[in-house]
Amino acid sequence: MTDTAATAPKKLFLLDAFALIYRSHFAFSKNPRINSKGMNTGAVLGFTNTLVEVLQKEKPTHIGVCFDGPKKTFRHEQFADYKAQRQAMPEDIGIALPYIKKIIEGFHIPILMMDGFEADDVIGTLAQRAEAQGFEVFMMTPDKDYCQLVTENIKIYKPAFMGNAAEILDVAHVLARFEIERVEQVIDILGLQGDASDNIPGIPGIGEKTAKTLIQKYGSVENLLAHVDELKGKQQENVRNFAEQGLMSKELATIHVNVPLDFEPDKLVLDAPNEAVLRELFDELEFRQLATRVLGGGPERTPASVAKPGTTGARRPKPAAGGQASLFGNPGDEAVAIGAEYGETGQAGAPDGPRRRLEDVPYQYHLMDTPALRQSLLHFLLRQMEVSFDTETTGLDTMTARLVGLSFCYRPGEAYYVPVPADDLPAAQAIVDEFCPFFNSPDILKIGQNIKYDLSILRHYNVEVAGPLFDTMLAHYLIEPDMRHNMDVLAETYLHYAPVPITDLIGPKGKKQITMADIAPAQVKDYACEDADVTLQLKHVFEPMLKELGLLELLNTVENPLVPVLSSIEYEGVRIDSVAMGEYSAELQGYVIELERQIFLEAGQEFNIGSPKQLGEVLFDKMQVGGGKIKKTKTGQYATGEEILSQLAAENPIAALILEYRQLSKLRSTYVEALPQLVSVVDGRVHTSFNQAVTATGRLSSTNPNLQNIPIRTEKGREIRKAFVPRDDQHLLLAADYSQVELRIMADFSGDATMIEAFRLGQDVHSSTASKVFRVPLSEVDAEMRRKAKTVNFGIIYGISAFGLAQRIGISRKEAADIIDTYFQEFPSVKQFMDDSINRARELEYAETLLKRRRYLRDINSRNATLRGYTERNAINAPIQGTAADIIKLAMINIYNWLREEKLKTRMILQVHDELVFDAVQEEVEYITPKIKELMTQALLLPRGVPLEVEVGTGRNWLQAH
Repeated sequence: MTDTAATAPKKLFLLDAFALIYRSHFAFSKNPRINSKGMNTGAVLGFTNTLVEVLQKEKPTHIGVCFDGPKKTFRHEQFADYKAQRQAMPEDIGIALPYIKKIIEGFHIPILMMDGFEADDVIGTLAQRAEAQGFEVFMMTPDKDYCQLVTENIKIYKPAFMGNAAEILDVAHVLARFEIERVEQVIDILGLQGDASDNIPGIPGIGEKTAKTLIQKYGSVENLLAHVDELKGKQQENVRNFAEQGLMSKELATIHVNVPLDFEPDKLVLDAPNEAVLRELFDELEFRQLATRVLGGGPERTPASVAKPGTTGARRPKPAAGGQASLFGNPGDEAVAIGAEYGETGQAGAPDGPRRRLEDVPYQYHLMDTPALRQSLLHFLLRQMEVSFDTETTGLDTMTARLVGLSFCYRPGEAYYVPVPADDLPAAQAIVDEFCPFFNSPDILKIGQNIKYDLSILRHYNVEVAGPLFDTMLAHYLIEPDMRHNMDVLAETYLHYAPVPITDLIGPKGKKQITMADIAPAQVKDYACEDADVTLQLKHVFEPMLKELGLLELLNTVENPLVPVLSSIEYEGVRIDSVAMGEYSAELQGYVIELERQIFLEAGQEFNIGSPKQLGEVLFDKMQVGGGKIKKTKTGQYATGEEILSQLAAENPIAALILEYRQLSKLRSTYVEALPQLVSVVDGRVHTSFNQAVTATGRLSSTNPNLQNIPIRTEKGREIRKAFVPRDDQHLLLAADYSQVELRIMADFSGDATMIEAFRLGQDVHSSTASKVFRVPLSEVDAEMRRKAKTVNFGIIYGISAFGLAQRIGISRKEAADIIDTYFQEFPSVKQFMDDSINRARELEYAETLLKRRRYLRDINSRNATLRGYTERNAINAPIQGTAADIIKLAMINIYNWLREEKLKTRMILQVHDELVFDAVQEEVEYITPKIKELMTQALLLPRGVPLEVEVGTGRNWLQAH
């Protein structure tokens, strides 16, 4: 051995496997990495990335990965409830473990474990023995318990996570973190405060802050106990009474360093990986980018190839597909997209490598702040087939926000920012007018992220954006409906790039936060241009993905064309009769006070009905409602939710009174009192926001206010609709409502002859069902039978159980089970449809609508029966509810376009569930009614020809029209 080799530093990394695996799993929990086989590979990818990062950056000479031993440890013998409350290992981690171990073996890294001991004991033992042999040791873990082992040569290595850089914790850091004098005092603090995750009890009433204070004063748990008389009050009582528990907790928190495991440095030497094994594993897991990064096969990026960021000196990108020459460059210049250097894009889940930021990539962002520059930009915009654009504004409320600037991008890496004077409306309007030829062009595809917001802002500047749209938020919503869809998440996930946070410009939320109008255009430029640039690149990622999934047509025929419709609806708003709301509020308050009086009378005392604690004590301790069988929550309180009270209501009048009290109180606070407060100062109308990318089923939701949840089942809930009125005396409200649309879809999808015939003949399908289920002639079906049959008909769509049906219609569970059994006997096609839907979902792990909208059902094959049952119900319902959503969206698009083509003054102002509401000019009502009905019933023809039915009404308020 040479002298150099003999003196080379020996650097040992010991990885805490499960801590890193769990961290990786939960990092991907909101953004799962699912491969084409349906496997959630997040834990494997995250762990492997962490391993690769440390190998490449830290270059250890020796390495080992430590797992907990499979058997119970000595700690379980000391304390039987050790880790007793820890949840079972997530199913996805159990599936991932064999792959992780194979990958570790593929890197020729030894796996270290010992029966009866945990990974931290193994790591602690090997770390101290390695230190004795001259090694510098890094314990790679996010677990703070390891701080007790830190010495001059043993450190904690916390790997990079969620954008935070890797961190090395040495002695100084540990002493500062725990505010102690000696590292071993970490154990005393951990013992006193306990650890809920491991079910280490500690001493009651002592958290981390108190534990630090006590150890600072007394030095150790043992010395604290020796001076317990110096403590005061409840703290003294707890320390005295739980002294033994505190000592046991300290012992449980102690990492033992005497594991009978030899330290054999030669077996821990880092060796070259087995590339064939790793390539096969990466191929199976579909880690294409990771394979390129680890095993080669892609172009290497050298520092010399990177130009400094800025508006000059960076490499200029070539035109995007279909584009023309750059305003500041030549068509032949080399392209550099934000995510280009990562090879492939479009992989679901988080990026394989660290995220880039603006300062890490070459770009060309230009400030267009003179008439000449704006005209030059317009000239080039009009030559494009597609352009991404974005608006910068003073706020998020589209009714009050003012335009600050416009950004445009038609080639990745190059974008243009046009500042607009927010405080000078005529000047701002003049600049916007300059770009009307672009916005009005029917031939240029306009690309945006949540482009509805931009369209809504431009409406206030008399611009109605023409031509086809491509919304990257909606594109991703179709690709992964359960993920988040904001631009930052999408950029990090698909481009491996972290955009500039808005707070970098305007500051954090709060009174001191400024607006874009307060910042010089030169400072806004990069932020604004980056938005348009990232959005264009996301479009280029998502479009081929949509084609591959068969979803591009759905985006282009339903979701994108719906955007201007919703923008128009939101812009129009709806008039609220605030006086009527005030009167109804007072009326409801009277009902609430009377209900409160009756509840107190039943209870025999007054109490805070809104307090779950007090309510539980009155109902279940004092009154013994439920016979003492009511479950408690994790906090030890009685459960008093709607489900519990609904079960008790039939036999306990007070439960029914409390339910009604809650309903009316919520009705009053959520709608009757809140809606008048939301009337816009701009035009005196309420403007809700419709959300296309929220529900997994494809249905729209609404916020500020949520008009989708306005109650319709109760008489007092329906009364709220009286306050929704036409804009003036020349208008009426017209409401057009689909009749039993989901039931009709189910009949068509299932092919059930009886139901199809009933709908084709215009019969009452609920009476028809009652006749079958209760086996009586149609003429003998009474109102009660029909009511039960109606509940069954709609309940079947949502996979109702016998228990659920019994609760809904007030019968025994056995009777409900008999009704469901009879239903399936009489409607075997429906049962077959349900079974087929579940089986198809088990195979594909998704369900889809008539227009191929997908809802992913990744738990359909779960071993957890409750989770699997819930997902099976979604497998049945998703195609039905999603198709209903597609139908009403198509109807909205067709009606909106027809009203515009006919140059009518009637406006669509609301969409709630299966209903559309219009501010209709009285002279137009007779003309538009049959056309609206026609466009709704013909929006999408069902395969077996089950007809859609629409009921149309008009009135001086919404309740009359409905």
